[in-house]
Amino acid sequence: MDTRNTEEKPVQRSKSFSFKTQKEVCSSCEKTVYPMERLVANNQVFHSACFCCKHCNAKLSLGTFAALQGDFYCKPHFQQLFKSKGNYDEGFGRKQHKELWASKESENITKTA
Repeated sequence: MDTRNTEEKPVQRSKSFSFKTQKEVCSSCEKTVYPMERLVANNQVFHSACFCCKHCNAKLSLGTFAALQGDFYCKPHFQQLFKSKGNYDEGFGRKQHKELWASKESENITKTA
């Protein structure tokens, strides 16, 4: 018979592998996003139900949205808002760049005078 040591040693588990994952939060509702409902647009994470047009709140998909300065629009409203004023700033309720240039020019004139 074999007279070797027959004591069983406990198996050590690797501590490097863990199931802890960083919870992702929806950019719209700020609740946890689980993998099955996860949608990423412009490096922001959303629930698929929270990814909506800013103008009409229609549900968007990755093929039906347009983004401008962190806001998401459906393509028809993005075009409509652009066409209404002919530029991105006025159509989307922002201050025009022309006004910013005019204020910088007036500052330069007063500094040189």
